[in-house]
Amino acid sequence: MISFVNAKINLGLNVVRRREDGYHDLKTVFCPVGLFSGTPGDHSRLCDILEIVPASEDSLTLKGLQVDCPLEKNLVWKALRLFREEAVSEGAELPPVAVTLEKHLPFGAGMGAGSADASFCLRMLNELAGSPFSQKKLIDMAARLGADCPFFIINAPAYAEGIGERLTPISLSLSNKWILILKEELAISTREAFAGIVPAEPEYSPAEIVKEPIESWRGRLTNDFERPAFALHPQLRQQKDYLYDSGAIYASMSGSGSAFFGIYADEQTARRAHSAATSPYRQLTRLA
Repeated sequence: MISFVNAKINLGLNVVRRREDGYHDLKTVFCPVGLFSGTPGDHSRLCDILEIVPASEDSLTLKGLQVDCPLEKNLVWKALRLFREEAVSEGAELPPVAVTLEKHLPFGAGMGAGSADASFCLRMLNELAGSPFSQKKLIDMAARLGADCPFFIINAPAYAEGIGERLTPISLSLSNKWILILKEELAISTREAFAGIVPAEPEYSPAEIVKEPIESWRGRLTNDFERPAFALHPQLRQQKDYLYDSGAIYASMSGSGSAFFGIYADEQTARRAHSAATSPYRQLTRLA
C-alpha cells in the first residue's frame, strides 16, 4: 500500500491563552495542500511518500530528506507502535509490516510534515487491519502523537481550537486557485516561536473570516507568529512581501514558520511568481 502524504497550511493562527498545562489554546483554520502533488499536470514535490507492505518483522526505512532523530522518536514509528497497542486491546490483528518513508516535505516549515506522516500511517494501518477503528478513534490516537496529527485523519478544511485537536469541518472553496510556498533555509523552534507571543482573543475568529471573499482576508486573517518571526529573522518579511508583489491575493506564514504561502487567482500569475522566486525551497500547486 502506498500513500502520497500531503501537507497543510494555516489560514489565520491566533494564540488566545496559555493553559495551566503549559500549552496554549489556539484558533486556526487548517487547509490541506499538495493533494494533487505527483499527479499528471502537477509534478510538484509537495508530498511525502509512505509505503507499507507485509513483512517478517516491523521495520522503518527512511529515504529522501534525512530525519535527524533516533528511530524510537520518529513519529511514524510511534504511530506503528501505538496502533499495535490499541489493536491488541481491541482484539484486532495486524501482521508485521515494513514501512518506507520517502521525505520531500521540508522540516521546520509549519506545514505539519511529520504529523501528516504519522496520521497517514495510522490510516493505512487501519485499512490493512480491516478497519477496526472508527475515524473518531483514529483522531483520539493521533492526538496522542502530536497537536497537528488529528487534522490529517480528516484531511479536509477544518476549524481547529484547543491545541489544535478540537476540529470542526468547514466549507471552504479555493478551487481554481493556486498556491506558491516559499521557505528559507532556516527553522524556527516551537520554544522560539512562542517566546514572542502575547496571547489575546481575536476580534473575529479565522473561521468567520474565511467565510468571506478571499480578497478581504489581507490584514484581517492574521498569524500571531509572524511578528516575532520577523523580529528574529528579518529576511522572512521579504518572503511575504514578494508573494504580494508577485500578485498573490493573500499571503501568510504557515503555522509557527518558517514557510510562507501565497494564494493566486490564476495559474499564469502563480507560475510567473514561481519562476521568479529565489527561495531555496519553492513549490507550486493548485488548491482543491
